[in-house]
Amino acid sequence: MAATNQKVSNHVPDDIVFSIFSKLPLKSVNRFTCLGKSWSTLFENPYFINMFYKNIVSKHHSLYDEACLLLNYFDSTVNQWKLYLLFGERYENKLQIKLPHPFDGNRGYYQTVSILSSGINGTLCICDNNRGLTNALWNPATGEVKIIPQNKARLSYGLETHFNIHGFGYDHVRDDYKVLQYVVYIGDDCYSVAPPGPYWEIYSLQSNRWKKLYVDMRQRYLTSEGSMVYLNGVCHWWGNTYLMGIPSETFVVSFNLANEVPVTTLFPFDLHALKRFDRHLTMLNGFVAMIVTYEKTSPSFHISISVLGEPGVNESWIKLFDVGPMSGIDHPIGTGKKGDIFLRKDDGELACLDLTTGVMENIGAKAAEFRSQIVLYKKNIIPIRGIKN
Repeated sequence: MAATNQKVSNHVPDDIVFSIFSKLPLKSVNRFTCLGKSWSTLFENPYFINMFYKNIVSKHHSLYDEACLLLNYFDSTVNQWKLYLLFGERYENKLQIKLPHPFDGNRGYYQTVSILSSGINGTLCICDNNRGLTNALWNPATGEVKIIPQNKARLSYGLETHFNIHGFGYDHVRDDYKVLQYVVYIGDDCYSVAPPGPYWEIYSLQSNRWKKLYVDMRQRYLTSEGSMVYLNGVCHWWGNTYLMGIPSETFVVSFNLANEVPVTTLFPFDLHALKRFDRHLTMLNGFVAMIVTYEKTSPSFHISISVLGEPGVNESWIKLFDVGPMSGIDHPIGTGKKGDIFLRKDDGELACLDLTTGVMENIGAKAAEFRSQIVLYKKNIIPIRGIKN
């Protein structure tokens, strides 16, 4: 066979690069962007970002197998907390679920019932006022409820005590459910912090006890809805750093329930320069994601979605989606199973936005401001493990 002097091109067409890279895990794509100038700007290319986002939401994830959604909200039309099971292709079917005692009955706007993060093996962690007054593990399928005991030692100082729940999750190593919280004792002037707090503590279902944690980590933003999420043995929450009393940066803390070690990731996008914005930490098809609704020109809003590639690596945040302007939007309340975004509108109506089509549909519920959440849930009839009530 005769030799040829024809040169072989080293150039790979962009459409082929985009097609290959859009199917890779986010962590792998981030590593490839360090190899060359042309690849370093992948996530600045709208065409590639759109491909990558569609692949993320279209990939099968076991988290969603036989899963449905729970809508927990304060119905402003009747001044009552309600819990619904949402199912169907467009969540068109609703089934009301009665909250267990002591969370049932008539409760006002300030008597918040919060579901922490998401359901784990069919078990939910719900709390009253999100201040640690009453915490319970609940299996809606069986009706089983386990009240988490208060730590008597922390109540013996005779001081006003605030309990700020930061997460509920599953320790895969020890086969144990855990609840994490921040304890603060309030001084006589109602503003100062009194000793021996503040400190962290963690509850173990297996031992049925609280244990003090000697760890240095930042606390989450005050409100409960949209400030924390659980994924694969790690509790994540977001908060602010302050400069001269003014919020300056947003960060996400990721706390591993197995080794009890936290890592902090700064959210790199400058939010505090915006006129008005809201943040919501959630899960998007196996990724920790931050949804931001922000105002550019009143009264129009934009919605952006960023995912975290690797906790502890600030540069691994990738902004996948930015849509707008849109009118009538108040704040996000969660995500669905296919990348749908659930929002509260200015008139109180709750709606589902399909980002692939841009279609927004009301779901037939009206909620008070910052009193609604969407939670992923899988039915499971296995009893809550641990010490029996």
